Amino acid sequence: MQRGSNLERLGDYNQAVILEGIRLAPEGISRVELAEETKLSPQTVSNVVRRLLDDGMVREDRTIINGPGKPRTVLQLENNRLLGVGIHLDPGVMTLVAVNLAGEKVAEESRPIPVGSQNEIIREITDAVNVLIRSNRHKRANYVGVGIAAPGPIDVENGRLINPPLLNGWKGIELVGPLSKSLRMPVTLAKDTVAMTIAEQWIGGGQGHNNFIFTYVGSGIGVGMVIDGQVVHGVSGNAGEIGHFVVGETGVECGVCGRSDCVASTLDRTFLLGLAKEGGVDLGMSEEDIAADPNAALGRLAEIAREGDEAAKKIILMVAERLGSALGTLVSVMDLDTVFVGGHTWNDVSEFVLEPVAAVINRHFLGAGSHAVTVQNTALGTSVGAMGGACLILDSHISPRASSLLLR
Repeated sequence: MQRGSNLERLGDYNQAVILEGIRLAPEGISRVELAEETKLSPQTVSNVVRRLLDDGMVREDRTIINGPGKPRTVLQLENNRLLGVGIHLDPGVMTLVAVNLAGEKVAEESRPIPVGSQNEIIREITDAVNVLIRSNRHKRANYVGVGIAAPGPIDVENGRLINPPLLNGWKGIELVGPLSKSLRMPVTLAKDTVAMTIAEQWIGGGQGHNNFIFTYVGSGIGVGMVIDGQVVHGVSGNAGEIGHFVVGETGVECGVCGRSDCVASTLDRTFLLGLAKEGGVDLGMSEEDIAADPNAALGRLAEIAREGDEAAKKIILMVAERLGSALGTLVSVMDLDTVFVGGHTWNDVSEFVLEPVAAVINRHFLGAGSHAVTVQNTALGTSVGAMGGACLILDSHISPRASSLLLR
């Protein structure tokens, strides 16, 4: 049986819809235009806008004359009225950003990934967040919370990491409860690719796209998905695990699924750098430096490929073929037309592999003939994970969701 709603929930939902309409109009929007866009009555729009003005969420910016009749007052968001802190937990580095409602970074910092007991990890994250908040002019009261983007699998219900494959010592670490208590503000946890997809939808190239996937290529590989305008979380919040799609090629034995022909095993950093060594590619780095920073070594491999080294080019194009094959399968299953890609490793190789990956995706796309698939880099840079965390908390605070109408 379907659940119902009530007037209170409907009012909150309409306010979120109107606030979203103002947020998505950076040049400003009038009450009349809001009524036209949202299909709400002018009286409802006026009542909601009055509340938003009283709360300091929006401001009346200027008046415009558009033909005969009364001049229209343009409404704009008070961008810094609400801010969110985003944290991306990536193996080796913890990136933090503070983001306002316009998606602007007002502060950013990076630290080595915390190590130690759960209490030590919570203390380190708490200190990092407090330092970040103090580093800018905005009041702490304007911060609505912290969003954490973490590698899966995660336990959303209990706010903890389950067993992130590349974060040594983080198995079972509980984050949401202890960190919320320590910081005295709300904390939300999401799988990193889900959070990144929210950022792409909120402030990236995904604005205006109702169906797309975001692909993260960093220490691991994963995707986030948007279907009919809604980010897909999955039953447990762990949607988007494509790392173990079978690609029909051989790599190393995967430590998670045990196969040697999944995406993760065939694109394993150690495996790729081993191929470079076997092919005689001189990375100009010592064995110790390569082991200490394999991402930098992969970046150097891509740079050498761009310079024309045939052995390096062969490896990079193999990466494009295998990644494109997996993404082509997913795009076919979901019948999508847009793919965004980002991440630390992707940033190093994208100039060389973007077009080949797009070509492979379109070759594997089974809907060819109905439409093409566009593949493009994220505009959010290497901090997309932390931006995702911040957008996650802001999105949960103000965005309209039909599910919020349902009584529980």
